[in-house]
Amino acid sequence: MQTGFSGARAVFGPTALFVLLWSSGALFSRWGLQQASSVAFLVLRFALALAALSAIALLRGRWRPRAGTAPRVALTGLVLVGGYSLGYLLALDFGVTPALLATLMGLQPLVTLVATERPLRPARFAGLALALGGLVLVLGEGLLRARLAPAGLLCACAALACITAGTLMQKRLQQAPMDVMPLQYAVALLLFLLLALVMPVRVEWSAALALSVGWLGLVISVAATLLLYGLIAAGNLVNVTSLFYLVPACTALLDWLLFGHAMTLPALAGTAAIVGGLVLVLRRG
Repeated sequence: MQTGFSGARAVFGPTALFVLLWSSGALFSRWGLQQASSVAFLVLRFALALAALSAIALLRGRWRPRAGTAPRVALTGLVLVGGYSLGYLLALDFGVTPALLATLMGLQPLVTLVATERPLRPARFAGLALALGGLVLVLGEGLLRARLAPAGLLCACAALACITAGTLMQKRLQQAPMDVMPLQYAVALLLFLLLALVMPVRVEWSAALALSVGWLGLVISVAATLLLYGLIAAGNLVNVTSLFYLVPACTALLDWLLFGHAMTLPALAGTAAIVGGLVLVLRRG
């Protein structure tokens, strides 16, 4: 019988590529939000992503989900793509620090474990708890500067609820990612366009904005999300969502390699704890 650990080895390439690409998103989001308001940035990002997905769909001659599933696909996109992205960026806009937000998002694998696995296995829970503790160490300095803005925390909790529920909904669709993503992104883009009518819109056109929108729209929203959807369809949801623990550590590593911001000893220890916790989770998967 194939264990979660051996299954993870079978998809090591896509998994490693997903973590690397997803980790770069925080760096480009930082630049983009300096040039545009959150809703304007989301409109530009997902308009580009939808254009790319539409071009791919035209080439493959198919862009619609299976007959009779469009409402479920659209609702999943509204929750997983629209709700999560909006809640995440609004939490940042309302003053929640990236470190606190990443820690709150780190509750997703634990919530998913409790919601989907019976009986609960102590070793799996302990592995996720160890990884969450490692995440806190990696983000320690940012957590000390955390602002507990009530509106921001509400948006962060909404983002957590959306990505957790949306991932469960996406798992149940059991369709090829390219069959569902165009409709899901169209629904999310419509949501952002409607919000742009009632929320502040600011755009400062620059090369930095173009680079940020291009990277997040094509690399994160298309390439990395295709990988994520493939992992969700093929693997155990707890195993897949636990990969997000690696993202802050990988982001810190990229920050060090690209900008010379060295990782602290607690961050290095936290990275080791995350890896150890994930090994325990995957072995028990």
